[in-house]
Amino acid sequence: MPSIRRTAAAAVAVAALLVTATACGPEDTKAAGQDSAAEADGSSGSPKLPNGLPKSLDALKKWEQGDWKNWDKDTWARKASEFANPVIKDLWKPSRMAKAADAPVVTTQSTEPGSSDPEPRAVTAQQIERPYHQHMAPIGKIFFDSPDGPMVCSGTVVSDPANPGKSNLVWTAGHCVHSGKSGGWMRNIVFVPSYNDSGLPADQVAASSQQNVSPYGTWWADWSQTSTQWIDGGGHSGNAASAYDFAVLHVKPENGGGKSLEETVGASVPVWFGAPQGSGVTGLDGVKAIGYPQAPPYDGAKMMNCLDRPVRLTMAPATPAMHWIGCTMTGGTSGGGWLADHNGELSLVSNSSIGSLDHTWLAGPHLGPEAKGVFDAISKKFAGQ
Repeated sequence: MPSIRRTAAAAVAVAALLVTATACGPEDTKAAGQDSAAEADGSSGSPKLPNGLPKSLDALKKWEQGDWKNWDKDTWARKASEFANPVIKDLWKPSRMAKAADAPVVTTQSTEPGSSDPEPRAVTAQQIERPYHQHMAPIGKIFFDSPDGPMVCSGTVVSDPANPGKSNLVWTAGHCVHSGKSGGWMRNIVFVPSYNDSGLPADQVAASSQQNVSPYGTWWADWSQTSTQWIDGGGHSGNAASAYDFAVLHVKPENGGGKSLEETVGASVPVWFGAPQGSGVTGLDGVKAIGYPQAPPYDGAKMMNCLDRPVRLTMAPATPAMHWIGCTMTGGTSGGGWLADHNGELSLVSNSSIGSLDHTWLAGPHLGPEAKGVFDAISKKFAGQ
């Protein structure tokens, strides 16, 4: 079995659904990823404050004390350059994580006639071997706040060519960080790698040790990129924007520290842009979709996976065909990485985006030039950091 990329300092051996994050394609790189220091700081003499928030310490304090709960449509940050996610220490305690709901699953029964393959047969999800940090360390759970309360998705630590061996990048779905056409950025977005490391039942997780709940700590997103197609057209039903439902987060540890996310978990997964579509992925056993499904019959506490050979699902004319597999995983799986063998190494080829109403299949975007543009923008923004 191919292996996941490990850092030289890896301390562990590593074996081989929907919410929002704003991303931008190459044409939006400057707007979303290259704000000047003065714009980010508010003024040359003030502490650096997040984009999208009032540029004062008093405003930031009010935000931390509860102003973030105001989801007024007129003030809900929507544009790529408005992403804001200041750290609120100890907000995501194990008890609050346990109460987070699965993000509303983007479901669909419609496809573009004549351009999709036959629907795949259902594949029953299986548990990942435990402890998770020894078998799938780069995979974790994403928590965030939405107008409907705290919610969850899944994510994957991906390799950053601008910071080899020291990546702070997490791949997920666009709807896990940004609500799309009808809203804006989600708030208090964090990533918890190897969440519930021992795979305890949901009713036991909150009372378990911090080492089990978050063995590598809690990592806050300080920047996010997603596609303009998702921001402009995404929603709670599968449509043309689903073909661009991907996002990348740059994260930092809640409690500080000098080590990167990749160094901390000991592994990362390279992204395979332009992988063959559908059944064109010849010579492979298939793709493995991984995540933390939360909607019944699952409880959100266990890392699960489905292995299947993908076929093509086309949502609308002129959009790239999505990868389509049989899988019984439900809401909460959104954003979870799809891994495949590329030159003997497990690489990320997609993420869970949409599913069927009866939870028999999942589909994920093909990672073509638009996805690479999003990834390159955030990688360049934090090059050498």
